[in-house]
Amino acid sequence: MNGLFSTAGLVLAAIVVYRFHRPILAALARFDARNIERKTGEIRDRQDRQAHYKHTLQLAEEQVDIIREKTVPDERTGEPVSRFLFAGEVFATREDAEAARQDAIVSKAREFYVELPAALTRRGGDGTLR
Repeated sequence: MNGLFSTAGLVLAAIVVYRFHRPILAALARFDARNIERKTGEIRDRQDRQAHYKHTLQLAEEQVDIIREKTVPDERTGEPVSRFLFAGEVFATREDAEAARQDAIVSKAREFYVELPAALTRRGGDGTLR
C-alpha cells in the first residue's frame, strides 16, 4: 500500500511539473541572464577606475526618495496641473524635481566619502574593527 501512495505522489508531482514547466524554465532563464549580466558587470568593473564611484551613486540613488507626480488646481486659473513632489518640496516641472533629486543623490554619495577615512582608521590592519 505504501508503494501505491509513493507512485501516486510521483505521478502527481510529474503532472504538476509538466503543467508549470514553461514558467519554471522562464524563471530559470531570467535568473541565468541576471547572473551572466552580473558576472560581465564585475569583469567590466575591474577594468573601470570609476566603478567605485558609480556603485556609490547607485547605492545613494536607492536611498533617496522618488519623485511623485500630483495633480492640483492651478493657483491662478484653478485648472488641474501636474506638480512634482520631492522631499517635501513642490516643483513646477519634472526637470526641476529631477535636478533636486540628483543633487540629493550626489550629496548623499559625498557624505559616504567624507565618512570613509574615519571608518577606515577605526579598522585594524587585518580588516577587523578596533
